Amino acid sequence: MTIREATGADLPLLEELWRAFWREVPEPPHVAVDEAVERAEIREHVAKNIALLADEDGFALAYLKEPGRGFLSDLYVRPEARRRGLAHALVLAVVERLRAEGARTVELEVLASNQDARGVYARWGFSEVELVLVADAEALERRLAGEPAGASYGAVYLQTDDETPIRRALGRFVPRLPDAGLSTHRGWIELTHARLDEDPKLLQRLAKELSAATGAVVASLGVEQGAVVRYSLFEAGRAVDEYLSVPEFYGPLPPGDTIALAANPTVVARLTGADPARVRAICRTAASPAELPPADELYRQVAGVLGIAST
Repeated sequence: MTIREATGADLPLLEELWRAFWREVPEPPHVAVDEAVERAEIREHVAKNIALLADEDGFALAYLKEPGRGFLSDLYVRPEARRRGLAHALVLAVVERLRAEGARTVELEVLASNQDARGVYARWGFSEVELVLVADAEALERRLAGEPAGASYGAVYLQTDDETPIRRALGRFVPRLPDAGLSTHRGWIELTHARLDEDPKLLQRLAKELSAATGAVVASLGVEQGAVVRYSLFEAGRAVDEYLSVPEFYGPLPPGDTIALAANPTVVARLTGADPARVRAICRTAASPAELPPADELYRQVAGVLGIAST
Protein backbone atom coordinates (compact mmCIF):
# COMPACT_ATOMS: atom_id res chain seq x y z
CA MET A 1 0.00 0.00 0.00
CA THR A 2 1.35 3.41 -1.00
CA ILE A 3 -0.11 6.74 0.10
CA ARG A 4 1.02 9.53 -2.20
CA GLU A 5 0.20 13.10 -3.17
CA ALA A 6 -2.08 13.32 -6.21
CA THR A 7 -0.87 15.35 -9.18
CA GLY A 8 -2.54 16.75 -12.27
CA ALA A 9 -1.82 13.47 -14.04
CA ASP A 10 -4.05 11.73 -11.47
CA LEU A 11 -7.15 13.83 -12.18
CA PRO A 12 -8.85 11.12 -14.33
CA LEU A 13 -8.35 8.58 -11.52
CA LEU A 14 -9.61 10.99 -8.86
CA GLU A 15 -12.69 11.78 -10.92
CA GLU A 16 -13.34 8.06 -11.45
CA LEU A 17 -13.06 7.40 -7.70
CA TRP A 18 -15.32 10.38 -6.93
CA ARG A 19 -18.01 9.06 -9.31
CA ALA A 20 -17.80 5.62 -7.68
CA PHE A 21 -18.19 7.31 -4.28
CA TRP A 22 -21.20 9.29 -5.48
CA ARG A 23 -22.87 6.19 -6.96
CA GLU A 24 -22.41 4.26 -3.72
CA VAL A 25 -23.38 7.09 -1.36
CA PRO A 26 -25.55 9.51 -3.36
CA GLU A 27 -26.48 12.92 -2.03
CA PRO A 28 -29.96 13.29 -0.47
CA PRO A 29 -32.72 13.86 -3.06
CA HIS A 30 -32.99 17.57 -2.25
CA VAL A 31 -29.30 18.20 -3.05
CA ALA A 32 -28.41 18.79 -6.70
CA VAL A 33 -25.01 17.52 -7.84
CA ASP A 34 -23.19 19.43 -10.59
CA GLU A 35 -20.43 17.14 -11.84
CA ALA A 36 -18.59 20.02 -13.50
CA VAL A 37 -18.43 21.87 -10.18
CA GLU A 38 -17.23 18.73 -8.41
CA ARG A 39 -14.47 18.21 -10.98
CA ALA A 40 -13.37 21.82 -10.54
CA GLU A 41 -13.19 21.34 -6.76
CA ILE A 42 -11.08 18.20 -7.21
CA ARG A 43 -8.67 20.17 -9.45
CA GLU A 44 -8.47 22.92 -6.82
CA HIS A 45 -7.64 20.39 -4.11
CA VAL A 46 -4.84 18.94 -6.23
CA ALA A 47 -3.45 22.39 -7.00
CA LYS A 48 -3.82 24.12 -3.62
CA ASN A 49 -4.93 21.79 -0.84
CA ILE A 50 -4.45 18.18 0.26
CA ALA A 51 -5.25 15.43 -2.26
CA LEU A 52 -4.00 11.91 -1.49
CA LEU A 53 -4.27 8.57 -3.24
CA ALA A 54 -3.97 5.07 -1.77
CA ASP A 55 -2.57 3.06 -4.68
CA GLU A 56 -5.39 3.34 -7.26
CA ASP A 57 -8.08 2.20 -4.84
CA GLY A 58 -8.88 5.17 -2.60
CA PHE A 59 -8.55 8.92 -2.15
CA ALA A 60 -8.88 11.67 0.42
CA LEU A 61 -9.31 15.42 -0.03
CA ALA A 62 -8.85 17.95 2.77
CA TYR A 63 -8.03 21.59 3.46
CA LEU A 64 -7.63 24.13 6.22
CA LYS A 65 -11.10 25.60 6.65
CA GLU A 66 -9.80 28.47 8.76
CA PRO A 67 -6.84 28.85 11.12
CA GLY A 68 -6.84 25.86 13.46
CA ARG A 69 -9.72 24.00 11.74
CA GLY A 70 -8.97 21.22 9.28
CA PHE A 71 -11.70 19.75 7.11
CA LEU A 72 -11.75 16.27 5.54
CA SER A 73 -14.09 16.82 2.61
CA ASP A 74 -13.83 13.44 0.85
CA LEU A 75 -12.75 9.92 1.82
CA TYR A 76 -13.41 6.84 -0.29
CA VAL A 77 -12.01 3.35 -0.81
CA ARG A 78 -13.29 0.95 -3.46
CA PRO A 79 -15.39 -1.88 -1.92
CA GLU A 80 -13.01 -4.60 -3.14
CA ALA A 81 -10.04 -2.85 -1.47
CA ARG A 82 -11.62 -2.36 1.96
CA ARG A 83 -10.47 -3.98 5.20
CA ARG A 84 -6.84 -3.49 4.17
CA GLY A 85 -6.31 -0.31 6.21
CA LEU A 86 -6.41 2.09 3.26
CA ALA A 87 -8.94 4.49 4.80
CA HIS A 88 -7.01 4.48 8.08
CA ALA A 89 -3.75 5.25 6.29
CA LEU A 90 -5.33 8.00 4.18
CA VAL A 91 -6.81 9.77 7.20
CA LEU A 92 -3.57 9.46 9.17
CA ALA A 93 -1.68 11.08 6.29
CA VAL A 94 -4.33 13.82 6.02
CA VAL A 95 -4.14 14.57 9.75
CA GLU A 96 -0.33 14.76 9.64
CA ARG A 97 -0.50 17.33 6.84
CA LEU A 98 -3.29 19.34 8.47
CA ARG A 99 -1.40 19.49 11.76
CA ALA A 100 1.67 20.70 9.88
CA GLU A 101 -0.52 23.55 8.61
CA GLY A 102 -1.62 24.41 12.16
CA ALA A 103 -4.88 22.48 12.51
CA ARG A 104 -5.97 21.79 16.08
CA THR A 105 -9.17 20.01 15.09
CA VAL A 106 -10.33 17.97 12.10
CA GLU A 107 -13.96 18.07 10.91
CA LEU A 108 -15.95 16.08 8.39
CA GLU A 109 -19.54 15.67 7.23
CA VAL A 110 -21.36 12.33 6.87
CA LEU A 111 -24.92 11.40 5.94
CA ALA A 112 -27.01 10.30 8.92
CA SER A 113 -28.00 7.21 6.93
CA ASN A 114 -24.36 6.12 6.37
CA GLN A 115 -24.17 3.98 9.49
CA ASP A 116 -21.02 2.10 8.45
CA ALA A 117 -19.00 5.28 8.00
CA ARG A 118 -20.38 6.83 11.18
CA GLY A 119 -19.29 3.77 13.15
CA VAL A 120 -15.74 4.01 11.78
CA TYR A 121 -15.49 7.74 12.46
CA ALA A 122 -16.73 7.25 16.02
CA ARG A 123 -14.03 4.62 16.62
CA TRP A 124 -11.42 7.08 15.35
CA GLY A 125 -12.61 9.69 17.85
CA PHE A 126 -14.98 11.92 15.88
CA SER A 127 -18.06 13.08 17.80
CA GLU A 128 -21.23 14.94 16.81
CA VAL A 129 -21.07 18.70 17.28
CA GLU A 130 -23.76 19.99 14.93
CA LEU A 131 -26.76 18.35 13.24
CA VAL A 132 -28.24 19.52 9.95
CA LEU A 133 -31.99 18.91 9.91
CA VAL A 134 -34.02 18.84 6.69
CA ALA A 135 -37.78 19.03 6.22
CA ASP A 136 -39.94 18.95 3.12
CA ALA A 137 -41.09 22.57 2.78
CA GLU A 138 -44.66 21.77 1.74
CA ALA A 139 -45.16 19.21 4.53
CA LEU A 140 -43.57 21.56 7.07
CA GLU A 141 -45.87 24.39 6.03
CA ARG A 142 -48.93 22.15 6.42
CA ARG A 143 -47.83 20.93 9.82
CA LEU A 144 -47.01 24.42 11.14
CA ALA A 145 -50.33 25.69 9.79
CA GLY A 146 -52.11 23.01 11.81
CA GLU A 147 -53.34 21.02 8.83
CA PRO A 148 -53.94 17.31 9.47
CA ALA A 149 -51.05 14.91 8.94
CA GLY A 150 -50.93 12.67 5.92
CA ALA A 151 -52.72 9.36 5.84
CA SER A 152 -51.53 6.26 7.66
CA TYR A 153 -52.18 2.79 6.30
CA GLY A 154 -50.72 -0.68 6.42
CA ALA A 155 -51.19 -4.42 6.49
CA VAL A 156 -50.13 -7.53 8.39
CA TYR A 157 -48.41 -10.35 6.50
CA LEU A 158 -48.27 -13.96 7.75
CA GLN A 159 -45.87 -16.53 6.31
CA THR A 160 -48.48 -19.23 5.82
CA ASP A 161 -51.16 -20.32 3.36
CA ASP A 162 -53.62 -21.56 6.00
CA GLU A 163 -56.32 -19.00 6.81
CA THR A 164 -58.10 -21.13 9.46
CA PRO A 165 -55.91 -20.33 12.50
CA ILE A 166 -55.82 -16.68 11.43
CA ARG A 167 -59.62 -16.40 11.36
CA ARG A 168 -59.79 -18.16 14.69
CA ALA A 169 -57.31 -15.74 16.24
CA LEU A 170 -59.05 -12.69 14.75
CA GLY A 171 -62.24 -13.66 16.57
CA ARG A 172 -60.53 -14.38 19.86
CA PHE A 173 -57.79 -11.80 20.41
CA VAL A 174 -57.96 -8.03 20.78
CA PRO A 175 -58.43 -6.31 18.42
CA ARG A 176 -61.24 -8.56 17.19
CA LEU A 177 -61.41 -8.18 13.43
CA PRO A 178 -63.45 -11.14 12.13
CA ASP A 179 -64.24 -9.19 8.95
CA ALA A 180 -60.59 -8.47 8.05
CA GLY A 181 -59.66 -8.93 4.43
CA LEU A 182 -57.31 -11.84 3.67
CA SER A 183 -55.48 -12.50 0.42
CA THR A 184 -52.49 -14.64 -0.55
CA HIS A 185 -49.32 -13.41 -2.22
CA ARG A 186 -46.35 -15.72 -2.86
CA GLY A 187 -46.63 -17.76 0.33
CA TRP A 188 -47.77 -14.86 2.53
CA ILE A 189 -51.31 -14.04 3.64
CA GLU A 190 -52.00 -10.31 3.64
CA LEU A 191 -54.45 -9.05 6.28
CA THR A 192 -56.05 -5.62 5.86
CA HIS A 193 -58.69 -3.68 7.79
CA ALA A 194 -59.71 -0.03 8.07
CA ARG A 195 -58.92 0.01 11.80
CA LEU A 196 -55.34 -0.98 11.08
CA ASP A 197 -55.04 1.96 8.68
CA GLU A 198 -56.19 4.31 11.41
CA ASP A 199 -53.80 3.13 14.12
CA PRO A 200 -50.18 2.10 13.35
CA LYS A 201 -49.72 0.86 16.94
CA LEU A 202 -52.71 -1.43 16.52
CA LEU A 203 -51.12 -2.77 13.35
CA GLN A 204 -47.98 -3.76 15.24
CA ARG A 205 -49.88 -5.21 18.19
CA LEU A 206 -52.01 -7.42 15.97
CA ALA A 207 -48.94 -8.66 14.08
CA LYS A 208 -47.32 -9.68 17.37
CA GLU A 209 -50.46 -11.43 18.66
CA LEU A 210 -50.99 -13.33 15.42
CA SER A 211 -47.36 -14.46 15.43
CA ALA A 212 -47.75 -15.74 18.99
CA ALA A 213 -51.09 -17.43 18.20
CA THR A 214 -49.99 -19.14 14.99
CA GLY A 215 -46.24 -19.59 15.54
CA ALA A 216 -45.70 -18.09 12.09
CA VAL A 217 -43.30 -15.41 10.95
CA VAL A 218 -45.42 -12.24 10.79
CA ALA A 219 -44.62 -8.78 9.49
CA SER A 220 -46.46 -5.50 9.88
CA LEU A 221 -45.74 -2.90 7.21
CA GLY A 222 -47.22 0.57 7.05
CA VAL A 223 -46.95 4.24 6.17
CA GLU A 224 -47.36 6.61 9.12
CA GLN A 225 -48.69 10.16 8.74
CA GLY A 226 -48.03 9.96 5.01
CA ALA A 227 -44.35 10.52 5.71
CA VAL A 228 -42.46 7.50 7.06
CA VAL A 229 -42.44 3.73 6.55
CA ARG A 230 -42.21 1.20 9.35
CA TYR A 231 -42.02 -2.56 9.39
CA SER A 232 -41.86 -4.93 12.35
CA LEU A 233 -40.93 -8.60 12.11
CA PHE A 234 -42.10 -11.20 14.62
CA GLU A 235 -41.18 -14.84 15.04
CA ALA A 236 -43.36 -16.99 17.34
CA GLY A 237 -44.60 -13.80 19.01
CA ARG A 238 -41.11 -12.37 19.57
CA ALA A 239 -40.07 -9.08 17.98
CA VAL A 240 -36.88 -9.75 15.99
CA ASP A 241 -36.46 -6.65 13.80
CA GLU A 242 -37.98 -3.20 13.36
CA TYR A 243 -37.34 -0.53 10.76
CA LEU A 244 -38.46 3.11 10.69
CA SER A 245 -37.35 5.11 7.67
CA VAL A 246 -36.80 8.27 9.76
CA PRO A 247 -35.92 6.99 13.25
CA GLU A 248 -36.27 10.40 14.91
CA PHE A 249 -39.44 11.42 13.07
CA TYR A 250 -41.36 11.52 16.37
CA GLY A 251 -38.57 13.17 18.34
CA PRO A 252 -34.92 12.74 19.40
CA LEU A 253 -33.79 9.27 20.45
CA PRO A 254 -30.71 7.90 22.22
CA PRO A 255 -28.11 6.75 19.65
CA GLY A 256 -28.74 3.08 20.47
CA ASP A 257 -32.46 3.42 19.80
CA THR A 258 -31.79 5.17 16.50
CA ILE A 259 -29.52 2.35 15.35
CA ALA A 260 -32.07 -0.25 16.51
CA LEU A 261 -34.62 1.20 14.05
CA ALA A 262 -32.37 0.48 11.06
CA ALA A 263 -33.13 -2.71 9.13
CA ASN A 264 -31.11 -5.82 9.99
CA PRO A 265 -30.47 -7.43 6.58
CA THR A 266 -29.26 -10.71 8.12
CA VAL A 267 -32.43 -11.21 10.15
CA VAL A 268 -34.66 -10.14 7.26
CA ALA A 269 -32.90 -12.57 4.92
CA ARG A 270 -33.30 -15.44 7.38
CA LEU A 271 -37.01 -14.86 7.90
CA THR A 272 -38.14 -13.79 4.42
CA GLY A 273 -35.48 -15.03 2.01
CA ALA A 274 -34.76 -11.45 0.89
CA ASP A 275 -31.40 -10.53 -0.62
CA PRO A 276 -29.43 -8.79 2.19
CA ALA A 277 -27.77 -6.37 -0.24
CA ARG A 278 -31.16 -5.23 -1.57
CA VAL A 279 -32.53 -4.90 1.97
CA ARG A 280 -29.57 -2.67 2.82
CA ALA A 281 -30.07 -0.58 -0.32
CA ILE A 282 -33.87 -0.16 -0.06
CA CYS A 283 -34.44 0.00 3.71
CA ARG A 284 -32.31 3.08 4.28
CA THR A 285 -32.82 5.50 7.14
CA ALA A 286 -32.50 9.27 7.02
CA ALA A 287 -32.79 12.38 9.15
CA SER A 288 -35.93 13.53 7.35
CA PRO A 289 -38.52 12.17 4.88
CA ALA A 290 -37.15 14.58 2.25
CA GLU A 291 -33.95 12.52 2.04
CA LEU A 292 -35.85 9.36 0.99
CA PRO A 293 -38.31 8.43 -1.75
CA PRO A 294 -41.96 9.46 -1.10
CA ALA A 295 -43.51 7.26 1.60
CA ASP A 296 -45.96 5.54 -0.78
CA GLU A 297 -43.12 4.64 -3.14
CA LEU A 298 -40.83 3.50 -0.33
CA TYR A 299 -43.66 1.33 1.06
CA ARG A 300 -43.90 -0.47 -2.29
CA GLN A 301 -40.13 -0.86 -2.50
CA VAL A 302 -39.91 -2.34 1.01
CA ALA A 303 -42.81 -4.69 0.36
CA GLY A 304 -41.11 -5.80 -2.84
CA VAL A 305 -37.71 -6.44 -1.27
CA LEU A 306 -39.29 -8.40 1.59
CA GLY A 307 -41.30 -10.40 -0.95
CA ILE A 308 -44.45 -10.09 1.11
CA ALA A 309 -46.84 -8.44 -1.33
CA SER A 310 -47.69 -7.92 -4.95
CA THR A 311 -46.68 -4.27 -5.48
